Amino acid sequence: MSRKGVGQLLRSPGVQAEMLRRAEVIRGIAVAISPVDAGGPHPGHYKGSWEASSVARGGRRRDRAVGFVRNTAYYARWVEYGTERVHAHHVLLRAAQLGGRNQ
Repeated sequence: MSRKGVGQLLRSPGVQAEMLRRAEVIRGIAVAISPVDAGGPHPGHYKGSWEASSVARGGRRRDRAVGFVRNTAYYARWVEYGTERVHAHHVLLRAAQLGGRNQ
């Protein structure tokens, strides 16, 4: 087996497309389980701020295709991890756990 060939396979458009598909599954679950503060100034903003993408060179050594799921709301980390006033929702964690079962 050729290391160069394996590297090319891990960065191939097919693998990148699969990583994007998996990220989209997780994004869809995250949207579905996202909390909505109906009384807040921007109801639904957090739920509508989920994005999925992929790149051909990612990972620790930037040697393989990876997929990303992120929430662009500025307060997303507080929803995920909580604060002293708000309990943690762990939306991305739960979505990744559920998405891993559905792949």
